[in-house]
Amino acid sequence: MKITVAIVLVICQFLIIFLPSTRSQLCLADDIKQNTEYKYKARNLYKGLTIFTANFLDAMHKSNPNENLFFSPFSLYHALLLAYFGSANQTEKGLKEVLQLHWANSKADVFKGYQFEKKYRDNYEANSSVEFSSIDRFYFDKSVKLNSCIEDVIVDETRKLNFRENPKEGLNEINNFVKEATKGNIPSLLSPGDVTSETKIVLANAAYFKGSWASKFDVKDTKREIFYSRPDELNFVEMMSKNGSFNHAANERLGCHVLEIPYEKSEKVNINMIVFLPPAVGENALEKVLNNLTPEALHEALQDGFEREVQLKIPKFSTEKTIELLPVLRKMQVGDLFENSANLSGFSSETNLHLDDAIQKAKVTVDENGSTAAAATSLFSFRSSRPAEPAIFHCNHPFLYMIYDQNSRAILFAGIYRGPDKN
Repeated sequence: MKITVAIVLVICQFLIIFLPSTRSQLCLADDIKQNTEYKYKARNLYKGLTIFTANFLDAMHKSNPNENLFFSPFSLYHALLLAYFGSANQTEKGLKEVLQLHWANSKADVFKGYQFEKKYRDNYEANSSVEFSSIDRFYFDKSVKLNSCIEDVIVDETRKLNFRENPKEGLNEINNFVKEATKGNIPSLLSPGDVTSETKIVLANAAYFKGSWASKFDVKDTKREIFYSRPDELNFVEMMSKNGSFNHAANERLGCHVLEIPYEKSEKVNINMIVFLPPAVGENALEKVLNNLTPEALHEALQDGFEREVQLKIPKFSTEKTIELLPVLRKMQVGDLFENSANLSGFSSETNLHLDDAIQKAKVTVDENGSTAAAATSLFSFRSSRPAEPAIFHCNHPFLYMIYDQNSRAILFAGIYRGPDKN
């Protein structure tokens, strides 16, 4: 299975006014030096990421009730974190709300969690079976004079480009970064016109994942079968099939069956696909899952699971999406980040900086070698006992799935599968 995603937030400045700073503000770099509380910062970020993921999926689900969905909450969350580090006043408040950063007493708390998480990712072992990378980039126009407070702490993520005199070259460099970071799976993120001579800052994140199942599906067992996209809509899919031992739970809190399908593991990497399968087909079948998906509920579902024999069937599929993030983020009440009133003075003393647009491209391929989920029958019950007979799980109706880092409890990718994409 290969998953690739890239996201970009483009900041355009249409009116440049240079004003001297009139207030004394504790520098982020100084604040970090004074703050020695490191413990649990990253774990709090992951909790916020889970809530953010559920909120985003719910908003997307309601806006696109009949479409397959796929995105990287991890990638989007990180891009918005970059914006948060340079925000102030009402813009900072809005981002803190949507990113679920209520636990933090200061930006230093958040940045320490970000740094810890970044070091954790650096320790990932790249091998032939499991690869994951997530790279953040600030692209600033050369004319922008960065505040030393933030420049000191984002030096690894910062690049200077000449958008004013050569926007095409800047666009090409960003697209090349995305292409390289996603191993060529997303060859182009930005289109001509997305970057202009007025562009001042581009915040970008590119993420890549490739994983092989710990126990692969046999191609000979893949058959053409019916998938119930809706009560009144049937489709045929290539259905993969496998009998094996999987961690399974019937979770009443989420109102669904939960199944973990592991990828090959290494000493430092433990990533699974988690499938949330509602009991039956229906317009609101996924509503309860999305409405009740909290960090505690997710952890509970995984902890309550137990190894059992499963007759598993799941569609073989590929989904590629370009998501216009702006409408969804506004529904999530992201604040004035995309308005003229946005305050991003943490980046620079230049005024009237605001986010102009936000897009994400994501691609996932699930096949016999790579990624899979669980299934369920049309009958559904919650049982605390652990029956000896194999569970029959047929993923023959819409389900929610996640690529989940078991060690850090971070949701890397998430999606909803509703059947074959309409051409």
